[in-house]
Amino acid sequence: MKFAFTTTLAAAAFAASGIAAQAEEVRLRIASAYPLSLVQLGSLAKNLETNLNVASGGDIQVKLFEPNALVPSLEIFDAVSNGSVDAGWAAPGFWQSKEPVLGVTSSIPFGPGAGEYLAWLQFKGGEEFLNRAYEKHNIHSELCGILAPEAGGWFRDEITSVEQFQGMKMRIFGLGSKVMQKLGVDTQLLGGGDVFPALERGTIDAAEFSMPAIDLKLGFYQVAKHYYFPGWHQQSTMLDFIINKDKWDAMSASQQSLIKMACRANIATGLAEGEAIQGAAIAELASKGAIVHTWSPEMLGTFKAAWDEVVAEEAAADAEFKAAWESLSAFRAEYKTWGDVGYLK
Repeated sequence: MKFAFTTTLAAAAFAASGIAAQAEEVRLRIASAYPLSLVQLGSLAKNLETNLNVASGGDIQVKLFEPNALVPSLEIFDAVSNGSVDAGWAAPGFWQSKEPVLGVTSSIPFGPGAGEYLAWLQFKGGEEFLNRAYEKHNIHSELCGILAPEAGGWFRDEITSVEQFQGMKMRIFGLGSKVMQKLGVDTQLLGGGDVFPALERGTIDAAEFSMPAIDLKLGFYQVAKHYYFPGWHQQSTMLDFIINKDKWDAMSASQQSLIKMACRANIATGLAEGEAIQGAAIAELASKGAIVHTWSPEMLGTFKAAWDEVVAEEAAADAEFKAAWESLSAFRAEYKTWGDVGYLK
């Protein structure tokens, strides 16, 4: 039996190598929206690069490029769409101004945790909304990473009232930016490498960027001491690997399948790593002078009321956003039955 099993494996490997040999090699230049030195945001991209290059045996050859090396970070979508860049690494929410529904498939204020979000995306129709949006622009997407909850932001001064938001200039991502706009904040979307200089120069007054382990690396504690939790705007955030659709369609089925499997593995890695590293990061931030705060129930209620206004307006303005939001909301209501009884509180 052992000999038969070994022979079967050898035959399968030989067959797979034959398929790979027949397929045309794929070369992908990938423009990253995030510095590749960053934990998770960059390391998950590097992990994908390594896994595809090694596992494909050279059938798929990928090379990552730092932000702005190929195109400016916020121009990755258009570059992948028109084929001037093969592929990109970012989060769908970067492109919500082009397709509002991508905000729903990226990160949702007061949204689900990672397990619940992945359940909707992968098994209850969420990815279908994402794919329809991208395909209109000649882009194929693979969800390829997930981030732990983010922090609520770095502020120069302690926040004691909502009035302090009036006229504040803040870097904030995704649909959360629309919530802060409701509260009088002048919001900006900046790439990771631009946030610290903007805070240091006073171009912005506050910033949210990511989870503690990433914020530690970027050194925000040096220029804004007050660090707020929870990140109501991003309880979990999807990352995706976008590929020019003409390039994707020209790949063999085995090449496409390998990319899909590598991305699913990347999601699992991101989920586990993100949970593993935050406690130590918060402790180190505190040792460096960061003052950790928790948003008051009243402040969270203010954010939630503004979000309710935003989501109603977004749904009224875009049919796909409305359909995706209704799909997610219906699933969350269904999931609540399980969430309430299945987990220790």
